[in-house]
Amino acid sequence: MKRIHFNDVRLRNKLLLIYMFSVFLPIILTNIIFYLVTSENVREQKLKDNELALQQVVNNFRQGVEDAAGVAAVLYSDALLYEFLDKEYENPVDFIHGYNNNFRDINRYTPGSSSITLIHLYTENPTVITAGGIFPINDQTKEEQWYKDTENARQEYPILTRKKTENGRLDEFVVVRDLGSHNRKYEKIVMVHLSKRFVIQSFDSVTFEGDIYLVNADGEIQYSTATNQNWIQEAVPFRSIEIEDEAIVMNEEYQHRFLEGWQVIGVIPKANLTTEVRNSIYSIFYLALFNFVIPSLFITYIAGNIHFRMKSIVSHMRKVKDEQFEVIKGKKYKDEIGLLTAEYNRMTRKIKQLINDVYKVRIQKQDLELEKKDAQLKALQSQINPHFLFNVLETIRMRSVLKDEWETAEIIRYLAQLLRTSISWEKDWVTVGEEVRLIQAFLEIQKYRFDDKMKYTIEMDEAVKSAYIPNMTFIPFVENASIHGIEPLKGKGNIKITISCLDNDRLSYVIKDDGVGMEQSKYEEIMSTLADEEISGENIGIRNVSQRLKMYYGTEYELNITTEKNIGTTVQIILPIIQRVTLD
Repeated sequence: MKRIHFNDVRLRNKLLLIYMFSVFLPIILTNIIFYLVTSENVREQKLKDNELALQQVVNNFRQGVEDAAGVAAVLYSDALLYEFLDKEYENPVDFIHGYNNNFRDINRYTPGSSSITLIHLYTENPTVITAGGIFPINDQTKEEQWYKDTENARQEYPILTRKKTENGRLDEFVVVRDLGSHNRKYEKIVMVHLSKRFVIQSFDSVTFEGDIYLVNADGEIQYSTATNQNWIQEAVPFRSIEIEDEAIVMNEEYQHRFLEGWQVIGVIPKANLTTEVRNSIYSIFYLALFNFVIPSLFITYIAGNIHFRMKSIVSHMRKVKDEQFEVIKGKKYKDEIGLLTAEYNRMTRKIKQLINDVYKVRIQKQDLELEKKDAQLKALQSQINPHFLFNVLETIRMRSVLKDEWETAEIIRYLAQLLRTSISWEKDWVTVGEEVRLIQAFLEIQKYRFDDKMKYTIEMDEAVKSAYIPNMTFIPFVENASIHGIEPLKGKGNIKITISCLDNDRLSYVIKDDGVGMEQSKYEEIMSTLADEEISGENIGIRNVSQRLKMYYGTEYELNITTEKNIGTTVQIILPIIQRVTLD
């Protein structure tokens, strides 16, 4: 993987990187950290505040229940009240007299607390008149929920429960205590009612930012500040309440005997803990925006100024390749870009002077040389287009076909193809496939001439079939191999042509024959004439190809010839692969 150096990054992008790492990212990170730290601090403070608020709820409700339990304890120890409920009355007048003496002013036992509203007494004594706060303990009473819930514990200590109406709705909170600890004749129970207003104030008049649930020992909700729960209509277990995943749940359990197993649970939605931070996020945003604007405008101005001046220099430098040596006009500045501009202007003036003195003279000389070579090349290309010759050959071929002389007709077709290509010269560039078809036509003619004396094979990669080469680049070497290599041979000879792809960007053409080869002196003569720019004398075909390849490819081609007397000759041409050219 290629590594990107910092010096390879454009100047404009460097300024952008400076802005990103020096302004943008520090401001973003600072504001994010500030927001996270503030959010966490506010969350912790909110949790502490809500813990205190929940503790206040727990204490307020406990204090009210303690007051009621205290009243129940006082009545439990009142011997006169016990005797009043346990005595068997002969007539209602005796009961009314005892009622006035022992129960009419029973509210004197309350400590003046607003948490208590009523005190009721329950008894099994059949002679007691059940009115004015006194109720019978009968089969119906024993079926009530409060009676069953407190049956085991009320004989030992006061216990909190909640009454229910006939249709099952939750009613008042009551503290129940059994008064039968003495030599008990009849069951007697005192019930202290808690004020509904007290209960509401205990749970609602607080700063707790969530829902509060009062849960009894069975896990059922007895009171809640949540408005979306049906806990009043029926028994609702707290575990059935759907609580959002990120909500905070606080739990305070009572340790008193009369509230054993009861607990106060607070549920705070996560959004309530970060409300203040969310409200202040706009302030943070505007502050960050202000921190962005000034540096961004300043850096944008500096980057634009540098980019404009550098772009002007680059624009003038690109004109140099089109021989437009224009100086950069404007005020001279003393910074690095100003110095670069001054040096460019000085270089431009110097190049103009050198061009006028040297370059144009050399260009003119090279143009003359190219025109001379082009004239020599054109001299080799016959401009005569003898259509009559092709027509005659076609007539002969058709007559051969009519006489079923298919071999003669095929050779005439190859000859016509070869003559048309070599004489007409319709285009300077052909594909390798087209050149191979011409070579095959030539070899078929030679094979026809020599009968079984010559055999040939052609191997070509499909990858190079569509590549372009100069017209008639390979065929002069095929002609030499056939005429000068195989034809003088006394026995049979073979020609093998291999065209392949080297390194994915170069084409290799190899022609090998097992003919008579060349003397060393002849070989040296040919190799020396390849460097001669004049295309005349012997070996004109090979020198023509060499000069044309040099004109088209410069030093990017290779021509290698090896030979050995009576062994054969091998020629290799290596050219750059060209997949597309503008055809003449």
